[in-house]
Amino acid sequence: MKVLGIISGMGELPKAISFEAKSKGYRVIAVGLEPLADRNLSDYADEVRFVNVGRLGEIIETLKRAGARDVVMAGKVPKSLLYRSKITPDLRAIKLLFTLKDRSDDTILLAIADELEKEGLRLINTTEFCSSILTPEGLLTEEGLSDDEWKDVRFGWDMAKEIGRLDIGQTVVVKNQAVMAVEAIEGTDEAIRRGGLYAGGGAVVVKVSKPSQDMRFDVPVAGMNTLKAMIEAGARVLALEARKTILLQRDRLIKEANEAGISVIGLI
Repeated sequence: MKVLGIISGMGELPKAISFEAKSKGYRVIAVGLEPLADRNLSDYADEVRFVNVGRLGEIIETLKRAGARDVVMAGKVPKSLLYRSKITPDLRAIKLLFTLKDRSDDTILLAIADELEKEGLRLINTTEFCSSILTPEGLLTEEGLSDDEWKDVRFGWDMAKEIGRLDIGQTVVVKNQAVMAVEAIEGTDEAIRRGGLYAGGGAVVVKVSKPSQDMRFDVPVAGMNTLKAMIEAGARVLALEARKTILLQRDRLIKEANEAGISVIGLI
């Protein structure tokens, strides 16, 4: 039987990938990154081992012992952990950090991918196991967008692509064709809350893939936490890049977005 290893961070994505991989005949081994991964991963994967997020050598050895050769990275791993002493790095992780040219997301993740490949572990595209939950193109909710909101979406799209090109983030919050917030190390949800504070209601949230997106990691994800942040911020529109953004718990999200008067749209 084929074995898939999932390096599992925060959120629902590792569970969704585990479910789809098992439906395709894989035995799923999840390495839950502490202190991030949900403890109920065992309800979805065939085997779970929890390892501190900084112990790169142990993560690799755990996957190899389990017989995994194909590996997926799934779930949020906040880079802020590097600055809050939440990581207990092992020697391999320390060596990796000291060889980096910078600490941008792509630099860190590409270096980790190289370390995996050195050990015979092939990091594959996240979307191979979540094609059914990629954002479709078109309006997903009942209420459409006003002309002004469309202008904000188009403006926000260009801004989001640019910050993605610079490897800063994937999300911007805009209103009246002005940027209220740009996602950086704090993540999407906090950027939405911050942008909503300045917008005073009615903001448009745009989330896209990077222009040179590596689909093996850092694929943009939206879900119930995104919607919750939008409701708290009084935001009005969520625009996602179709076919390149994962949309978790889609039916529930659309239902609750309709109830909150929030429009959700997938664009190409």
